[in-house]
Amino acid sequence: MPLTPLDIHNKEFGRRLRGYNEDEVNEFLDQVIKDFEIYLRENKDLQNQVASLQERLDHFANIEETLSKTIIVAQEAADEVRSNAKKEAQLIIKEAEKNADRIINESLVKSRKISLETEELKKQATIYRTRFRTLVEAQMEMLGTDQWDTLDPKEENA
Repeated sequence: MPLTPLDIHNKEFGRRLRGYNEDEVNEFLDQVIKDFEIYLRENKDLQNQVASLQERLDHFANIEETLSKTIIVAQEAADEVRSNAKKEAQLIIKEAEKNADRIINESLVKSRKISLETEELKKQATIYRTRFRTLVEAQMEMLGTDQWDTLDPKEENA
């Protein structure tokens, strides 16, 4: 068990002949008691300070651990967002490619339809020109005959 200032104060020494000067010993013991009390108080204060610092250290260690976990969670969330963004971008690209293919196919169908309609119109224009030419030629032929010189209907029937 550690020595206390009270133990020092209550310590009695046996007397002998030619012993130490009792007043000097008591004075020295009083000084030792004062110094010992100072050291005990300082020791107690230092223990309290160490406990307080240890508590703060534990607090900061908890904060550090929490921050580390938060950083890891944030990194994982960022990775997940990045991954989701990539997937969404790929889906958008696939959808755009499908739409592009659909638009191209519709355009090709329309182009073929217009081409067929154009060919049909060319055929109809050729037929019209041929009929019109035949009509004009027939009319020109009529104009070139002598029947116009005589207006007798009897001759026409003959």
